[in-house]
Amino acid sequence: MIDRLEATLKRYEDLEQELTKPEILSDINKTKQYSKEMAELEEIVVCYKKYKKILESIEETKEMTKDPELSEMAKEELKDLENEKEKIDGELEVLLIPKDPNDSKNVIMEIRGAAGGDEANIFAGDLFRMYTRYAEKQGFSYQVYNSVDGTAGGFSQIELIIKGKGAYSKLKYESGSHRVQRVPVTESNGRLQTSTATVLVMPEADEDVEVEINPNDIRVDIYRSSGNGGQGVNTTDSAVRITHLPTGIVVTCQNERSQIQNREQAMKVLKSRLYELQEQEKAEKEGNERRSKIGTGDRAEKIRTYNYPQNRVTDHRIGFTTNNLDRIMDGALEDVIDALIQEDQKRKLEGEISD
Repeated sequence: MIDRLEATLKRYEDLEQELTKPEILSDINKTKQYSKEMAELEEIVVCYKKYKKILESIEETKEMTKDPELSEMAKEELKDLENEKEKIDGELEVLLIPKDPNDSKNVIMEIRGAAGGDEANIFAGDLFRMYTRYAEKQGFSYQVYNSVDGTAGGFSQIELIIKGKGAYSKLKYESGSHRVQRVPVTESNGRLQTSTATVLVMPEADEDVEVEINPNDIRVDIYRSSGNGGQGVNTTDSAVRITHLPTGIVVTCQNERSQIQNREQAMKVLKSRLYELQEQEKAEKEGNERRSKIGTGDRAEKIRTYNYPQNRVTDHRIGFTTNNLDRIMDGALEDVIDALIQEDQKRKLEGEISD
């Protein structure tokens, strides 16, 4: 571990030196590239420097234990330093886990009502509120680019982008089938019903990602918007549907005011979907299923149950249960997401996941 930490520190210092050179500073792309790499290494470097200072303090304190007058005090201090060293050892192990290159990216999220008719759509609306409230609490912003209302409330589908540093690192575990158990407002006999909604989470493909889209491979359809988009959005042919012919991927954007804005947004989403497909194919070719995620990330995988009568939420992948469903549905997802992150790190440290 020390060898890796020393190599990381050296790389950080080399980058720091490079960024003082006029020829680098005059190259915007190089400056951006080096600054980004430094930012990615900074947390490890700061922690390692703290670790080295503690090691120095331990050696100095060991010398003090040889002095009869200082021995007792030095032994107590040495005990504290050893505990601090053990704590930072664990922090450094986690920091050295290879990072998911998509962790810093924005998120594209799709939520759809699945089994359960109107109640499934209402639940999809509840999930949308849960995630957007969570995003607001994290300081993220969000933008809906396509939605189809459910006939009794909620959405049969809603698609949005959540923007913020590290959004994907927090929300990447949410893909899958979410199950709700409650008495629906649409149920006149008061019977408990189980319904599902599906969530798909993808990293937004930013300018650093290379995805080639041949204009001859796409079909663009223009039509009148049907979603909520403000005054004027439903009176012109501004909605855009793009079909990527080789893969059959269809992207719809109708919540912007103009056709141009909707087309730009739809192309960004298409790029992200193709990037996600590209990453899947790459992982399969290398013989590595994407086990860095807890579960498969497949929309069909049942990942979580929301039991309203018992105010209980259970994540089946890690056996995590909390009786704070009311708070979670109001966006207090931190405990669930932190538990997923910690379990993912634990499995990686134990070597269950090959990086």
